[in-house]
Amino acid sequence: MCLAIPSKVLKIDENNMAEVDTLGVKRVVSLDLMPEPVSVGDYVLIHVGYAMGKIDEKEALESLEVYKKLAEAAALEEDEIPPEKLVNEDGPLLYKPPSEDKEWI
Repeated sequence: MCLAIPSKVLKIDENNMAEVDTLGVKRVVSLDLMPEPVSVGDYVLIHVGYAMGKIDEKEALESLEVYKKLAEAAALEEDEIPPEKLVNEDGPLLYKPPSEDKEWI
């Protein structure tokens, strides 16, 4: 399963690499597999370090709002995980590793 979180393009360099923002986490991804031109300000969906497709800004913002609400709900259930902790430099986090002091199902 792949969880594609919209990422906003912040910069594009001469090597077709883009700096993107994914829920507050900045990373660099390749634009080499994009089937269409990408500009600063566009939203893209990323898979293993490559932008794979553009997503319209309205749809991207709606999706991001849903992810934020999910993160807020998870925070109430799972030891207060803030939205920015659902993504790290390697991509989205799909689970929270168990701690030694809790029993996990």
